[in-house]
Amino acid sequence: MTVDRQLPTRSRIVQQQLVDAGLTAVVRELPGSARTAAEAAAALGCGVGAIASSLLFLVDGEPLLVMTSGRHRVDTGVLKQAVGADEVSMATAQQVRASTGQAIGGVAPVGHPTRLRTVIDEALRQHETVWTAAGTPHTVVPMTFDDLVTLTGGTVCRVALD
Repeated sequence: MTVDRQLPTRSRIVQQQLVDAGLTAVVRELPGSARTAAEAAAALGCGVGAIASSLLFLVDGEPLLVMTSGRHRVDTGVLKQAVGADEVSMATAQQVRASTGQAIGGVAPVGHPTRLRTVIDEALRQHETVWTAAGTPHTVVPMTFDDLVTLTGGTVCRVALD
């Protein structure tokens, strides 16, 4: 598979990493923003729970990418316990850009300057297809839950009480 040269640069990096991982998932560019889970779900015609929102946290000072279902918010107390951390806080926009090379609202599960430790919300397992951002707020990529876990090397756990 060749990477579509019309995609934004960040999305081409994501697509290449999908190809390199042996996945057939294809990055799609949307006409409108998919910056939030609600916007992405509306644009794709799927439930908000099938959107894998990418959130960057600092866990004991180190970046942790959390891929969470768009139907709920990460509970930092639950996350702290799940990863065995003393401190958990949301990363700033600058920290997100520095760690991922991508802007908030477009953070993909891959395509970062270095591989990020990743946690994947177990709630995403209930969806046949999960949609992630693909490097920009206007690009998305569909994949299975298992492909997301394999692609990221992520740890599956609970990240919210609801």
